[in-house]
Amino acid sequence: MPKKHRTPLDPTPRPLIMRLLFARLPLPAYVLILAGLVVLLVIDVVAPPRADAAERGVGFGTWAPISAYGWHGSMLIDGVHTYCITPGAPAPTGPSTDHGISGSAAGLSLQQLAGINHLVSNYGQTEDPVQAAAVAWAVKAIANREETLHAFGYRGDSLAEAIHWTLSALAPQHDRAVQERAVAYYDEATRAAPTPTTASGSLVFSTDAADHRSGTVRVDATSAATGTVTLVNAVFTDSGSPTLDGASVGSTHSIRTVPPAEGRAYAVSGTGRFRAGLPAAVRHYTTPGGQQTAGPAGVIEFEVAGADAAPRVPPFSPSISTRVPRRETAGGPYVDEVTFAAEAGSWPRAEDGSYLPVTAGAVVYRTDVEPAPGSAVPAEASIVGTLRVTTDPLIGPAGPYTVTSPWGMTAPGFYTAVWSVSAADQVAAVVAHTGPDFVWVERFGEPSQIAVVAPSPTEPTPPPPAPAETPAPAGEVAQNPPSTALAVTGTDTTAVRGPAAIAIGLLSIGIAIVASRRPRFGARPVIR
Repeated sequence: MPKKHRTPLDPTPRPLIMRLLFARLPLPAYVLILAGLVVLLVIDVVAPPRADAAERGVGFGTWAPISAYGWHGSMLIDGVHTYCITPGAPAPTGPSTDHGISGSAAGLSLQQLAGINHLVSNYGQTEDPVQAAAVAWAVKAIANREETLHAFGYRGDSLAEAIHWTLSALAPQHDRAVQERAVAYYDEATRAAPTPTTASGSLVFSTDAADHRSGTVRVDATSAATGTVTLVNAVFTDSGSPTLDGASVGSTHSIRTVPPAEGRAYAVSGTGRFRAGLPAAVRHYTTPGGQQTAGPAGVIEFEVAGADAAPRVPPFSPSISTRVPRRETAGGPYVDEVTFAAEAGSWPRAEDGSYLPVTAGAVVYRTDVEPAPGSAVPAEASIVGTLRVTTDPLIGPAGPYTVTSPWGMTAPGFYTAVWSVSAADQVAAVVAHTGPDFVWVERFGEPSQIAVVAPSPTEPTPPPPAPAETPAPAGEVAQNPPSTALAVTGTDTTAVRGPAAIAIGLLSIGIAIVASRRPRFGARPVIR
């Protein structure tokens, strides 16, 4: 049977570091390797700053460590125009080291550094030899005026004359222009304010106590600066935009909020970026055996931010309207239909967008007389019971709520409910919108709130029995028998005897008269 040989997992030759990692070395070897890595890391961390050789920049004179009239202009280091801040030392023609931004370069004061940074930043980054030479003279004069004036043999005390003493030999055609600019730059630099090398700030918001949608924002910072502010959940009143350019430190601006959701507490916030101008610092370069030079330190930039100290809570004033389904009722439970509404503000919402629950209660009174709308509750009114209802988080004030009392209206009278909504009955989230002292009360005697229970019908009173008649004498009854018709109507015959006798008499007299005027039966008429 042929012998099987093991093949390496990776036949490709490994680098040395990989072979060392995968090799089976004794423990001391691994310790030495780890120590070596640590040493390399430390060397990399503590290595000196990067050094670049300074080059001739823009100006007039001889680019050499030492010359009869020197070099008057900029020294170019890594593309940056730098200027001498140690006059009298040799020109920095060798490798120069960048020490970064410094507020104590060459032992200069903050006032001196502020003036120098102002010049090298605003005028020094130029390709104009006249301007560069003027900056160089002004910077050296700020750093050490005495050495600058007398370094090349001048004995007076005038910066313009010292420049003429030197440049009249180097560049006589530019002598006057350099003098004028250098003197102007020097005067300007001596008035530069020593701004700190760093700055910070914040946005401070205020809320109008009468209207949560109004307020202000103010920019506070440790240094004068201008910049841009952008708001969240608000706009600037003057422009209607959430962004303001050219805002300055200390300025206050009116804002108008844009709540992200109806009926919910919210906060206004903002951010901004500001420029505070030039710091009292320079970018510091040194060259062994040569001049120290200064480059621009750049402007101070910082960010600001801020937000409301407390959430803005939209105010809310709930109210209700009510109606009994039936005014006339035979009794039983008191039934009321309650409709909620936001009398002021918007109905508050929970974080999930649902309506916050609002609770209302009522006291039901019974009176014997219907109350007048808006009248006070009479002293004789009796309290029958109470009612209570809480809105549904899903529908809130959208629909009426039917409330049925657990007690009944048992006595006749007028039943009137008086509803109220009080902060004391609400959850904390609702109280934050209404305020702890909120109370709404329905007026007494609302016609839509009155249910009437009428008294029960009573049995009719039976008529008293007719008195018994005294029997008449037998003869009288025989002569005047009662009339059958009168008996049917129920009329008493004794009551018509008198009138009937008179009527019979009158009828007899009439018949007699008629009979006397007629001709007798059988008589012959007289013919004429």
